[in-house]
Amino acid sequence: MSSSSDTGRPTAETRPTEPKRPDQSLGELFKEMTAELSGLFRQEVELAKVETRDEVQRTAKAGASFGAGGVAGFLFILFLSTALALLLDQALNAALSFAIVAVLWGIAAAVLVMAGRKKMRDVKPLPETTASIKEDVEWAKSLKS
Repeated sequence: MSSSSDTGRPTAETRPTEPKRPDQSLGELFKEMTAELSGLFRQEVELAKVETRDEVQRTAKAGASFGAGGVAGFLFILFLSTALALLLDQALNAALSFAIVAVLWGIAAAVLVMAGRKKMRDVKPLPETTASIKEDVEWAKSLKS
């Protein structure tokens, strides 16, 4: 088996790296890379816009549930306070009716807040854009090497 010092020719281990596209000039390669990066950037921005719009809609729905739960909670406190005041001041029947209404509002508040919490857990900030950007970084690194 001969080595590179025996024949004077480089072996597979000592041969310089060959270009991947020897038929294109450096200017053409740079132009192509710039065009690809520009297109990639535009796609990333568009993806971020679409993803942000979807997440904002989900967040708005969750916020609406929290808001409705807040209103129901306020009414719960209002009716419960009124019921307690009437219980102390008047006969049991009027107070009991206000207490029943207050308990119903309390149940509504609990259900609405739970629905809001569940919807809020589904909100994920730009998962596709984040994953795509990570892929782009890996792609750019592979171009560099």
